[in-house]
Amino acid sequence: MPKAWLRERRKDYFYRKAKEEQLRSRAAYKLLEMVDRYDLIRPSDAVVDLGAAPGGWMQAALRAVGEMGYVLGVDVKEVEPLEADNSRSIICDINDADIVDSIRGFLPKGVADVVLSDVSPNVSGVWEVDQARQIDLSRRSLLIAASVLRRGGNVFVKVFQGDLMDDFVYEVRQQFGFVRLIKPAASRKKSSELFVLGMKKK
Repeated sequence: MPKAWLRERRKDYFYRKAKEEQLRSRAAYKLLEMVDRYDLIRPSDAVVDLGAAPGGWMQAALRAVGEMGYVLGVDVKEVEPLEADNSRSIICDINDADIVDSIRGFLPKGVADVVLSDVSPNVSGVWEVDQARQIDLSRRSLLIAASVLRRGGNVFVKVFQGDLMDDFVYEVRQQFGFVRLIKPAASRKKSSELFVLGMKKK
């Protein structure tokens, strides 16, 4: 890894804070901000985290749901188990045909209150290609959310800025009563990532 990149990372406020608070990823603060600002996740909620590795968002979600809630992580990579009886992770690709049935089978009541997606493509360096791949993953995440969320549930999905983003936000608006496009404080300034928050599933 380039030494300059490592130095910048060590200076990063959220990176240092995550280390101090024993969180697996600085990205946890993106989610915690949404919990504070919008009540995205509430105590006792059942949460599905798509693209969960390495588990930072799962840790943040567990803080929000408390002992009576439940967090299910989904990723193509294995997520090291968290020290919480009310969480687990499964190895699964969100493009698998049986993904909805797999998720429902691991939810205590078969439905979720919140679906999160921090899924990203393998970046090629060709912006048009990368954004198209990201939007495909965002749409797949939205489809899963529509299938497993209860009425009134919430979704929080990563997108990349670009020409395809507006159409995706429109699709979210068709399914949720409250929609915002957000760049959390913990997102790096150079990053093109944004997040679509959808609340109150119709």
